[in-house]
Amino acid sequence: MKQTLSNDLLTVTIDAFGAELQEIVNKRTGWQYLWHGDKTFWGRRSPVLFPIVGSVWDGCYRMDGKEFRLGQHGFARDREFEIITDTPDDEAWFSLESDDSTLALYPRRFRLEIGYRLQEARLTVMWRVINLDDREMSFQIGAHPAFNYPGFNVADDVHGYFCFDSRSLEKQVIEEKGCIGNATEPVALDEDGMLPVMSDTFRNDAIVLADHQVHRVSMLDKNRAPYLSVLFQAPLVGLWSPSAQAPFACIEPWWGRCDRVGFSSDFSERDYVNKIAPGETFSASYMVIFDNF
Repeated sequence: MKQTLSNDLLTVTIDAFGAELQEIVNKRTGWQYLWHGDKTFWGRRSPVLFPIVGSVWDGCYRMDGKEFRLGQHGFARDREFEIITDTPDDEAWFSLESDDSTLALYPRRFRLEIGYRLQEARLTVMWRVINLDDREMSFQIGAHPAFNYPGFNVADDVHGYFCFDSRSLEKQVIEEKGCIGNATEPVALDEDGMLPVMSDTFRNDAIVLADHQVHRVSMLDKNRAPYLSVLFQAPLVGLWSPSAQAPFACIEPWWGRCDRVGFSSDFSERDYVNKIAPGETFSASYMVIFDNF
């Protein structure tokens, strides 16, 4: 089942399956900001990443002295959420609660609530993770929205630009099995402090910016005109596109990250893990501001 939020500027549609954004449409121009999920490039649009972000080393992790297998980005994106009905008119909320099938993958009882708020040209995505277990809960959570490039032409040298609230950035390097190595590299920004999105920008997988280097990433079109901005307080953000021919790129605020190469300790010792005591709630959010009206 889908829910819709709408105002004079935007229409936003969310599917209860995965509580995933389906459409963000400019009502004045008809422009679709969000990638439409064509499997030719990537069959998703804006999945939530929970209870892990990225990959665990060798596809398995350890918790409470036991070993569990869990695929990249976890399971929440492939679950049917319940719609929470008692919400403000400009919000839509969805809820997922642990069950026997999730406990077989992740041995903690939880409730995950995902909300969307539309105000003027701003869309806020909100998360609440509630620990329903009688033990401490370690987890990660992240976003993965894919935004269409305006005026995309596969033959262009530059498809668009990323602009940041910092002009000196280091990226972590993804190595074996989708996990992070020890190396970092400078991000090659141009003279205006922007990162041109070219055919080879994502040749080595995602660009991972860690340790609160940035809290705002703006996407500009190929003529450097403002398009949209993503604002967040997450410790990390990933930038990604699956191929040089793909007409979109993802801006991904993360409260978590993939394992380091060879990591074999308890889940609670993963880098950038969040921990909440029994009965506690973790809250986080990010905002997308759309510019081209």
